[in-house]
Amino acid sequence: MYRACLKRLLDIGLAVAALIVFAPIMLVTALLVRARLGSPVLFRQLRPGKNGVPFTIVKFRTMRMAGPGGHDDQARLTGIGRRLRSLSLDELPELFNVLRGDMSIVGPRPLLMQYLERYTPEQARRHDVKPGLTGWAQVNGRNALSWPDKFRLDVWYVDHLSLRLDLLIILLTGWTLVTRHGISQPGHATAEEFKGQIVS
Repeated sequence: MYRACLKRLLDIGLAVAALIVFAPIMLVTALLVRARLGSPVLFRQLRPGKNGVPFTIVKFRTMRMAGPGGHDDQARLTGIGRRLRSLSLDELPELFNVLRGDMSIVGPRPLLMQYLERYTPEQARRHDVKPGLTGWAQVNGRNALSWPDKFRLDVWYVDHLSLRLDLLIILLTGWTLVTRHGISQPGHATAEEFKGQIVS
């Protein structure tokens, strides 16, 4: 019952409430990004959703636009971008993805489209549910985790999804944001590229 229906109702209720509460912060953030990085203010990218179906994720932009030759993400990440990421403010526009039904409040984080062909069948089970703003891996190490550990936690969440677990993850997310643990791996804007690993 919860997985089939009530989870979606919880998503809508929490997303609407969060958009109302965070509207002033989102406005200020948008103005800061416009002033420091210029246009566009929002970053859009295709990501795999439930069952690997693509959707367009929306975030506040934190990087300079890539030049003709392209640039390393770490080099493109700006000071204001690091600040937004440390506070997870860049993720707030994803609340609109939740309202549209592309994402859930809680679920495995949406990664890159090119990773789909690199997963083992077990790792690919993370796409049996909608991706989330936060998830079991995020409150258990975030980007400080290895890829196999992240995927193991994601699949564990898929197998144990429940209202109680989602509420626990939402509460633990608050603590994770306060401590700012695991925001990125050393030397990376977020985490190193996933190139395909066997589940251990």
